[in-house]
Amino acid sequence: MAVKIIGIDIGGTKCAVSILSDGVVKELGRFPTQDFATTFQWFRQQVAQLVPGPEVVFGISCGGPLDAKRGIILCPPNLPGWVDLDICRAFTDLFGGRAFLMNDANASALAEWHFGAGRGCASMVFLTAGTGMGAGLILDGRLYEGATGDAGEVGHLRLRPDGPLGFGKRGSFEGFCSGGGIARLAVAMGWPQAEVTLKDIAVAAAAGDTLALKVMDVAGERLGEALALLIDTLNPERMVLGGYFPRCADLLRPAMNRALTAEALAGPRAACQIVPAILGETIGSNAAVAVALHALNILPSKVNH
Repeated sequence: MAVKIIGIDIGGTKCAVSILSDGVVKELGRFPTQDFATTFQWFRQQVAQLVPGPEVVFGISCGGPLDAKRGIILCPPNLPGWVDLDICRAFTDLFGGRAFLMNDANASALAEWHFGAGRGCASMVFLTAGTGMGAGLILDGRLYEGATGDAGEVGHLRLRPDGPLGFGKRGSFEGFCSGGGIARLAVAMGWPQAEVTLKDIAVAAAAGDTLALKVMDVAGERLGEALALLIDTLNPERMVLGGYFPRCADLLRPAMNRALTAEALAGPRAACQIVPAILGETIGSNAAVAVALHALNILPSKVNH
C-alpha cells in the first residue's frame, strides 16, 4: 500500500524521515544535516524506498525564517547555505502529491498536541526551551499563527531592562531562559569558565554547587515570570515545556512556582497545568507528520492512538 503521509524533519544537526502508521509515528531513518545537495540526496533515497503514490502528503518541519505559504526555506541561521530553497516543490517535482512547510516551533506544538503531553486539551502553549526560546500556540482547538505567521515569538519579550542577550535583546525571555541564555547568565553571575553549557550548570546544581543553584534559581524565576505573562494573556489549560525542561524541571520548579504565585492571576494559574514535553528525541519526526495532519485538517481526536 502506498504511504500517504511522510514526515520530513530538517534540523540544524540531524534530519529524519518518518511515516504515520496505524496512528503511530515511525521514524524510518536519521541522517546528519549537511549542505542542501547532500542532505536532499539522502531524503530522495529514503523517500524513494517508500514508493509513495500520487496521493502522498509531505509534512516538512524546519527552523525559520521560512515563507511557509510558498513552501520556501529562506535563510535559517542553523542551516548555513540553505537560502531561498523551494523545498516543497523539490519533493513534489520528484514524487508528486502535496507538500507543506512549517516552522519547527509550531510543528512541535502540533506534535505534542497530537501525540504527546498536550493530548486531550483545547488550549495549549508549547515552549521550545532549547538553543532559543519560541512558542507554538494551540488556541480553542486550532493552531494560531498570527497575521504574518510569527505568533509565538515569546523569546523576544523583555523581562528586565538589562540582562543576558537573546533574540537581539538584552533582558529578554530568550536571554534569561534559553539553554544558551542560562549559560550566559551563569558567566555574568561569576561562573569561573567562559565556555560553559546548561548541562554543566545543571550537573553542578544537582551536586549542590552554590553558584549553580543560584543560577538555576534566577532562571527559574524569570521562567515563572514569563509563564505568568502567557497565562494571564492566553488563559491556556496546559503549558508544555520542551527542550531542556524535562531534564531540569526539579531545579527550576521551586523558583518558577514562586514567581507564578506572585505574578499570575490566581484563577487562570489554577486552571493551567505546567508539564514537561514527553516526545523527547522523537519530537522532530512527530512534528513533521503533524504538519501533514494539520494541512489535511485532521485533529488529534481523529488520530488512531
